[in-house]
Amino acid sequence: MESFNRSFIDGFIKKYQGGKSSLIATLQEIQGACGYLSRDAITYFSTASGVPLSKIYCIATFYRSFSLEPRGKNIVSVCLGTACHVKDGENISSKLGRELGLEANEGTTPDRKFTLEKVRCLGCCSMAPVVRVNEDTYGNVHQSTVPKLLATYRKAEKR
Repeated sequence: MESFNRSFIDGFIKKYQGGKSSLIATLQEIQGACGYLSRDAITYFSTASGVPLSKIYCIATFYRSFSLEPRGKNIVSVCLGTACHVKDGENISSKLGRELGLEANEGTTPDRKFTLEKVRCLGCCSMAPVVRVNEDTYGNVHQSTVPKLLATYRKAEKR
């Protein structure tokens, strides 16, 4: 069963046809519509657009903003740059993993409500340690505040 809509991809191909950044822009559109770049979607895109699958895969795996696996509705990014690492970032990541039931402290919850990822720098070193959920940035995070932080997004899911 296909995990994408062919007409959406055909529309994206038509929209970006001929532009220098068309491949990246089209992949962003496909991921936005599907939630990730599924094997079926990129294979269809390759066939329909004439772009070699190897080129699509190269770009999709090079840029961290692309995902070949389903992602959650809420993206939780834990900064592990130098300042955040020194100020307990790894333990905060572990606490988030436990709270979300993710054994590897990274990945997507089975209900696809949350994706937990470790990032190298969020550019907020003076607020270390930092966690970003979607577009919201939280500084000076402590393990004790993690459940309350997640509760905000769990409540939003129930509405």
